[in-house]
Amino acid sequence: MEIMRSGRLAALTGTAFLAASCGAPGGVAGVSTLPPATPPVNGITAATAPADPGQAVPPPGDEPVWMPPPKVSPYTYAFPVKGCKVSYSRKLLVLPKTIVWAEKGCAFVSPVDGVIEAVNVKNQWTPSTDRGTDREGRYVTVKGEDGVLYLGGHLDSVVEDLAPGAKVKAGQLLGRVGNSGNARDTASNLYFAISWPTAPQNWWIRRGIVPPWPFLDAWDDGNRTVSPRKAMLTLRKRLGATPPCTQLCAAKQQQSSPPPEESRPPKKKDSDEDTRVVVPL
Repeated sequence: MEIMRSGRLAALTGTAFLAASCGAPGGVAGVSTLPPATPPVNGITAATAPADPGQAVPPPGDEPVWMPPPKVSPYTYAFPVKGCKVSYSRKLLVLPKTIVWAEKGCAFVSPVDGVIEAVNVKNQWTPSTDRGTDREGRYVTVKGEDGVLYLGGHLDSVVEDLAPGAKVKAGQLLGRVGNSGNARDTASNLYFAISWPTAPQNWWIRRGIVPPWPFLDAWDDGNRTVSPRKAMLTLRKRLGATPPCTQLCAAKQQQSSPPPEESRPPKKKDSDEDTRVVVPL
């Protein structure tokens, strides 16, 4: 009886061992040959990964965060024409200044916090004289907190009661775009120039020393802390505080009317000594 029970137990054990061996996917009985499970990467397991590599699901992440441009100076600037579509030259136009093309009446605003240096509300330019001091027509200059002088000319009008010494903020309305001065026969525009403060008689300095377009580009692109102060100081050191005028300096001489007949010298005969006087026409 014991022998029979032991034989049956041995038979059952052998059957179970055989079943386990057959259930294994090959190799030594009881030792799996399946590859080890791949740990999840960014929350994606082999079971959940897409079959097509071209349709890979990007890992989850936070929304991108907008970062402002780096602050490169303690001053904040504004593009000098506000609320209008504009275009302007990015190259030298005889003088280191630029013409900002904009519709007549567009707002000319202060490019920086500062103090009004000069205001001209009269358009005194005429083509017969073309005086340098009159070429910008109606204009406003601002001495910025950065020590730089800014000129906005060819204005159609200036804000009422705006006077030298008044404090202004960046973006504050100073006048309206027009075509006064020697822009009389052109489309409306803003004559925009950067220099350093100087005496009123040194008009060739205020009309532009520092090329302005790199700074206009930066202010228009949203980096409002790019400052012309360093460029201004470098040029003033190299050129001197009052460099001489070198471009478009001379005004036209008004031509006088011919004198009346009785005031003209008498004509000489051919035999007389040649003492003719040439009368300008």
